[in-house]
Formats: sequence, C-alpha cells, structure tokens
Amino acid sequence: MSSPETVHVVDDDPAVRDSLRVLLESVGFAVRTHDSAQAFLILAPELKGCVLTDVRMPEIDGLELQQRLSECGAPLAVIVMTGQGDVPVAVRAMKAGAVDFLEKPFNDQELLGAVRRALEQSQQLREAESAAAAAATRLAALTPREREVFDLLVAGRPTKAIAKQLGASPRTIEVHRGRVFEKLGARSLPDLVRLMLAAEPKAARRSPP
Repeated sequence: MSSPETVHVVDDDPAVRDSLRVLLESVGFAVRTHDSAQAFLILAPELKGCVLTDVRMPEIDGLELQQRLSECGAPLAVIVMTGQGDVPVAVRAMKAGAVDFLEKPFNDQELLGAVRRALEQSQQLREAESAAAAAATRLAALTPREREVFDLLVAGRPTKAIAKQLGASPRTIEVHRGRVFEKLGARSLPDLVRLMLAAEPKAARRSPP
C-alpha cells in the first residue's frame, strides 16, 4: 500500500516520468511512476496520495483516467498536464474536478504548489469517505419505518404531516422520532441533516456541475 503522501506520475514518456520523479523526490515527496493509465487503474483503488497525469496518452488519456477514478470512488485528487493549445481540454478537466492543470512548459514552483494542493484535497476526500462510511453505519441501525421518519424529518416535514403521509398517529411518529434521535446520537434536527449529508454517496458529492 502506498503512503498518504505519494505522488503518482502517469505518463507514457519515460523521460518525463524520470524528470518529475527526481524533482518531486528532491523536496521530500514519495513518488511512484506509471507508464500508462491502464496500469495505474489496476492499482488505483488501493492507493493514496494524488495523481499527476499527462492529458495526451494512447488508449486511455488523462481525461478518461480522471473520469474512471471518479467512477471507482478512488480518493485521489488529479492534476492534469497539458501541451500548448490544450487549454479547452484543461478546462474540461477542471470542470470534472481536477485540482489544477499545468501547461507545459511549467516551472518547478508551479508544479510543487499544485502537488501540495492536490495532496491536501486527497486528504479531505479520504476524511469525507471515512465520515460517509461511519454515517451509513449509523443510519443502517434504523428500522424501515424509522428510516422513513428520518427521511421526512430531514426533508423538513412536521410531525403531523409525517403522520398523515405514513398513515400513523402523531403520537406514534413522535415515538419513532425519539428513537431516531436516540439511535443516531442526535440532539437537534441540524444534527440529522449533517448526518444525511455525510452519508451521501461519493459519486454524488464529486460529480461535475
């Protein structure tokens, strides 16, 4: 398993891979190089860190690599390297969630700054992933009827409206409401909303606008 600070360089040009590895290692980053997106994607679900990828590669290019990482839920922030004239491609990458794009030739400080931002975002993605798993576990403790009450509560429905919709008495809904709060360790409705947001699927959180 890779360390959390690993920078994964994906480029089909061995000279580019080597020069980036030397630069990044010289300032203390752990680096792994990959000669194709295909090879990298096999390993990606088990990796941590960020991805520095060229946009122009055979078979699977940088944009498709970015899309596949998002689809498989890998918490790896992406930096896209582009050639001159590829700015429209870079804009597409940014809209799809890339942390940054670097237009070649770029300077060392520009690259290092982008890598630091990407590693920070990857850490945030891992934390969100952990919070989502914890929230989903807590929600799984609810009975089907309690989950219905929970969903209507976070949708802003009052007790009487929930009772009418579910065909139950307001008193029964109050009992379910109390159990929902108790099981989830919530003290207020905002606590329930935060839990619901934390449990949202990663794909929904990370989908492009």
